[in-house]
Amino acid sequence: MGGMTASSGRRVLLAAPRGYCAGVDRAVIAVEKALEQYGAPIYVRHEIVHNKYVVQTLEKKGAVFVERTEEVPPGNIVMFSAHGVAPTVHEEAERGNLATIDATCPLVTKVHKEAVRFAGEDYDILLIGHEGHEEVIGTTGEAPDHIQLVDGPEGVANVEVRDPSRVVWLSQTTLSVDETMETVDALKDKFPQLLSPPSDDICYATQNRQLAVKQMGAEADLVIVVGSRNSSNSKRLVEVAKLAGADQAYLVDFADEVDESWLEGVTTVGVTSGASVPEVLVEQVLEWLSQRGFEDVEIVKAAEESITFSLPKELRRDLREEAAALVAERGGSGTTQG
Repeated sequence: MGGMTASSGRRVLLAAPRGYCAGVDRAVIAVEKALEQYGAPIYVRHEIVHNKYVVQTLEKKGAVFVERTEEVPPGNIVMFSAHGVAPTVHEEAERGNLATIDATCPLVTKVHKEAVRFAGEDYDILLIGHEGHEEVIGTTGEAPDHIQLVDGPEGVANVEVRDPSRVVWLSQTTLSVDETMETVDALKDKFPQLLSPPSDDICYATQNRQLAVKQMGAEADLVIVVGSRNSSNSKRLVEVAKLAGADQAYLVDFADEVDESWLEGVTTVGVTSGASVPEVLVEQVLEWLSQRGFEDVEIVKAAEESITFSLPKELRRDLREEAAALVAERGGSGTTQG
């Protein structure tokens, strides 16, 4: 990275860990492996992860991103994104004679299973999360009659339950830890017997990245978070940086989005990236900063990460053959693309 000159006083604090979490890594590799194994097109319902660069790169390789399962022609393969889907989406794929690959992050799957379990025990489930986010839609779909969304502490006043002694909270995996616990505290004030999930719903990677930003935010004049605007965990990192004391914090997809005016009067820049961001984008931001005198890079390490997830089991089968068989067996229409 180069050393800092004695007179410059300019430095970069680089968060660790940052970037890809195990669930994102698994999902992106799953698309690449599917394309390699079966050839294009591989249809993906919604963005596989919330990152513009990743989506554009996979599109160039032959992935086709669709918003609705019905957009996929019969006899093809559709992959479900890392954010998870509701059971009704699996049913749509079956009706559409599609072979499926489920790339849902295992930590999201854990929340889905918790929702099913508590609904089966007739609990009211208070899901803390952001309305409209794919993960929230998928989790709610597991038990729509039992789940109500609580979008931050301000949403607590409107919550009503059937039996205050049988109520549990769950959460979206990519939230701000501090804001989530603020919401939980408000819910507990209203429902003293509120049950907590058996383990943290906010994923380890989200927590670790927020912890690193907290550590550097107190020292940084400016924090640059690399990530897309539809990425919940990336947006949370901007919020955490400001709360930790950074004078400025911005979200950028690419280095050329960094505004030179942000550097006025700045001596310390913090850099991190959301859990769906490849390292190449961070390296480009560091190079951009280096060209402007911010050559000294110090690592701010909050945690070690060694978790990995195995690829979806469906990648061990011949899905093209299965998809064609579905069309033949059920008399489905449409052209099989291979």
